[in-house]
Amino acid sequence: MSEKSPKLRAELDGIPTYKPGKPAAAGGPVAYKLSSNENPYPPLSGVLETAVAAAGNFNRYPDMACTGLVNELAERFGVPVEHIATGTGSVGVAQSLIQSTAGPGDEVMYAWRSFEAYPIITQISGATSVRVPLTDGDVHDLDAMAAAITDRTRLIFVCNPNNPTGTAVRRAELERFLDQVPSDVLVVLDEAYREFVRDADVPDGIELYRNRPNVAVLRTFSKAYGLAGLRVGFAVAHEPVAAALRKTAVPFGVSQLAQDAAVASLRAEDELMGRVGALVSERTRVHEALVAQGWTVPDTQANFVWMRLGERTGAFAEACEKAGVVVRPFAGEGLRVTIGETEANDLFLHAAAAFFKEL
Repeated sequence: MSEKSPKLRAELDGIPTYKPGKPAAAGGPVAYKLSSNENPYPPLSGVLETAVAAAGNFNRYPDMACTGLVNELAERFGVPVEHIATGTGSVGVAQSLIQSTAGPGDEVMYAWRSFEAYPIITQISGATSVRVPLTDGDVHDLDAMAAAITDRTRLIFVCNPNNPTGTAVRRAELERFLDQVPSDVLVVLDEAYREFVRDADVPDGIELYRNRPNVAVLRTFSKAYGLAGLRVGFAVAHEPVAAALRKTAVPFGVSQLAQDAAVASLRAEDELMGRVGALVSERTRVHEALVAQGWTVPDTQANFVWMRLGERTGAFAEACEKAGVVVRPFAGEGLRVTIGETEANDLFLHAAAAFFKEL
């Protein structure tokens, strides 16, 4: 019998591994998880009941077309149903976007650091990543990104607000950038944290997409809506792109439980906005407290803050864990801290103050 292993695609060699936020240790000293940008609140009113009812039928396949959810989204955003495609979280839709546009010899561009799934899903497709460094202020350098476009560029991600820095690009600079992108290059505005934006000059990508056929918008129910465990996201894009997403999506990927919970969440939007408002208030409190302690923290429009700590990143993450909160370190660069319960935020701020005094 041959001892050779099955031949696998060379593109998978050296692929980076996605690192989820570290959980709080069961029974250990860590009480709060601030490492995954999760919503700390329980499901919105009626959502759990809807999900439980749907679970009674999980011996059946879900509606593959996500008809109820797509119709609800089309009405909510004022777009044709043909312009909506769903997937397993916004990252699942992002992977379908790359599969639909790029392969070996093509380029996918994004800022760096940005969402850590971008290099993974790009390499899986066989395409080449083009990483454009953020500015000194940890914001997308759109001028540099425009200059990096080549005839091999097929897709450009603009994460707005950016994960993990929380920074956002404004309307004028984003529109100027879009005007420079060739019409046959797809620009994906990844707006997973859109609901947390309070800067009126940060544009709503869905408004930008309307008269730009090469712009697609990603949204998710994982963050503000608190359905991270159900894996449901969607794209709003012109029909050729949306149709391609439906072709490349995993059949029956979005469970009926997730579909029904998402619809119920959309219908509870007044309550949702109240919760988001409370998290934004906490975000402001945490940011102002860090600045008062002496930290340099960029303005954030997401549900987290970013601290660029360089070689001290690991030590600070350990200090936070000892204080009772788990944060998300990016070795040698900085760490991202989700805005959570008030008690969790207070523990983090106490750890930050103590650590700063030792610098």
